[in-house]
Amino acid sequence: MGRKRPRPRRSFTAEFKAEIVELCQRGDRTVGQVSKDFDLTETAVRDWVKQAELDAGVRSDGPTSDERAELARLRRENRRLREDVEILKRATAFFVRETR
Repeated sequence: MGRKRPRPRRSFTAEFKAEIVELCQRGDRTVGQVSKDFDLTETAVRDWVKQAELDAGVRSDGPTSDERAELARLRRENRRLREDVEILKRATAFFVRETR
């Protein structure tokens, strides 16, 4: 039996995701049915619904979109600052060697 080829990664607009979430929350169809109808993975749709509920304050078991964005920004800043410190350490070591 052959292995399934992985599906290429796709990206969706925020508007599209919001429409899919609304369809799921309306209650007419299950997440599985909506996923099949729009050729989406059920996991992705469940994640979109969960994130929408977190952002709306319905759930509190994870970070909101704003918190995720802030965390990503802080991680980038932290990485840049660590690189700056490493450069300064090397420069200090260089100048110590040069002055001796």
